[in-house]
Order: sequence, then structure tokens, then C-alpha cells
Amino acid sequence: MSEESPTRFDRLAEAASRYGEASLGNYALIRSFAEQLADSFCKYLGDDRKCVWLVPPTGAWLPQNYGSGAFSVSGKGFLPLAPVGFGLAVRVSETGDWIRVVLTAAKQGPDLDVSITGGPDFDFRLPLTPERLTEFNAVLYAHLVNYFKEAADHFESGSYGGRDMGFDFTHTENEPPAA
Repeated sequence: MSEESPTRFDRLAEAASRYGEASLGNYALIRSFAEQLADSFCKYLGDDRKCVWLVPPTGAWLPQNYGSGAFSVSGKGFLPLAPVGFGLAVRVSETGDWIRVVLTAAKQGPDLDVSITGGPDFDFRLPLTPERLTEFNAVLYAHLVNYFKEAADHFESGSYGGRDMGFDFTHTENEPPAA
């Protein structure tokens, strides 16, 4: 700011700086949540191998580490202050089948609201607690199991159903690289 009264540019720069700090805090919160979720959900599933990866929410993907590329704000330049999407690649078979579940997280006051595409919403009171994360793992697990169960039930009843769960599938012949 200038030594005299702030100029319009000074006020604009101050507002942009405040926005930048808020958007970085938003991204850091959501990324931390996503990383905790990926780790806790694999443990929740009880698989000894790596069974959950953070992957991009759209586009091509493989079960591997994408780092910041797993988030919808990746590559945007100026970090937007907005809800952040990310994908979870989840192992669903012993033969290399994976699905991507897309989630969107948004900070709403003292809460972090998480939406599963094609599924339920879940609210976390901040700060996050291991107990609440375990509750969410149960919701996510039920969502996945219900997808497969309902599709098979519909087929056995003579139809293919039509419920879109927000999943897409991939198959890998080799074990994904270690984290």
C-alpha cells in the first residue's frame, strides 16, 4: 500500500490476497481430507495391498499416485475459491478391477460437506475426527456395495436397471506401484 491513503489498486490487491489465502486454505483442507479418506478407506476395506488411490475426477485415469493432479483445481493457475472434486480409485476384485468414485467437497462455515456423485451427501463438523471418518467410510462402502448388488438384482429381474452411480471402471493386469 502507498504511504498515503490506499489507492484503488491497493484495495484490489488486498482483496485478491485475502482471496488467495482463503482459496489456499480451502484446497489444503480438502486435500488433507481426501488423503485421510484414501488411507482410512483402504484400511476400512481390510485389504493388505494398496486398494485406494486419489485419481482425477474426470478424464482418463489409472490406479496410481496423481499427487495434486487428483483434484479438480489442478492446472487452473490462479487457485479458485470453490468446491473441489477428486476421484477415489477403489480396488473391487482380486483380478485387477478398479472403479473411480467421484466426490466433491466444500467448506460451509464450520462444516466440510462431501458429496458422492450419484450417492449421498455427508457433513463433517470441523475439525475432522477419526470417528466421523469411519462413519463416512461406512457410507461410502454401502454406496459401492449397493451399486453392484442393485445392478445384479435388476439383471436377475430381467432388466439392466438404469441407476447411474457416478462410477467408471478400469482393469489393470499388473499390481499398481506402491504409494
